[in-house]
Amino acid sequence: MLETVIRFFQEGGAFMYPIALVLLIGLAITLERFVYLGSVRQRNRKIFDQQLLPLLRERSYRKALKATESSDTAIARIIGSGLGRLINGHRREEVEYAMEEGLMEVLPRLEKRTQYLATLANVATLLGLLGTIIGLIAAFTAVANADPSQKATLLSQSISVAMNTTAFGLISAIPLLLFHALLQTRTNEIVDSFEMAGVRLLNSIADEAPRTDTTATPA
Repeated sequence: MLETVIRFFQEGGAFMYPIALVLLIGLAITLERFVYLGSVRQRNRKIFDQQLLPLLRERSYRKALKATESSDTAIARIIGSGLGRLINGHRREEVEYAMEEGLMEVLPRLEKRTQYLATLANVATLLGLLGTIIGLIAAFTAVANADPSQKATLLSQSISVAMNTTAFGLISAIPLLLFHALLQTRTNEIVDSFEMAGVRLLNSIADEAPRTDTTATPA
């Protein structure tokens, strides 16, 4: 595969360079996003499982709020928004709205630059097609002035070189689309973990509510 890519690059013409630049930019974004999302996932899971969840189970909301204030993680910001409303005596619905607002503030950071991968994949494909079209135009122009006995050979060689640009564009676009899908999946998993943490807080509030005793008192 590597030899094929190198051959495409050498025989594809000038449009191979912008396609290669697009591929490098996409790979850099992919690497940065994978590292960032992995760090976010690990840090948020650690603080929630080791600090926040035990405090929520004990109904120690003030201690949990203090723990969120000392952390810069996304899940601490979301849970802290809800705990702040809860401690101030707001209703359950307002606690839920506060956590949703916190999630909306965090979400753009998780999705940052991920959408560029789909755009870069489309750009790589279009650059490949444009390079092929321009290569074919140049090939037919050269064949028109060539010796008749060499026209068939020259045309087939020129078309082969022009098609290499499309092939390299697709080789660049397909991995970028796959990386985009993987990053979207990982982002959705992190968002789901945030929502699950909020549900656990809301469930602890519901469990804390006093239950009404419906058993009849004997006369």
